Amino acid sequence: MSAGSRKNHNKHLDMLQDYKNYLVRYVQDLEDLDRQSEFAKKWNEQAIRDRKEEILLVDTILKGLVRF
Repeated sequence: MSAGSRKNHNKHLDMLQDYKNYLVRYVQDLEDLDRQSEFAKKWNEQAIRDRKEEILLVDTILKGLVRF
């Protein structure tokens, strides 16, 4: 792999890791909101479940790719 494509590969992996970190923070914020309000808990239930699945998927992708 050439140096340019290696740099792009690592840049995109970094972006994917940043997205995963964003999702983790987002889920934590929703869960904090759930603890404060029963209405929010029912409202955010599906969103939290979907984001957790997305986190697992992104994590699987990151683990499956090789860093150069």
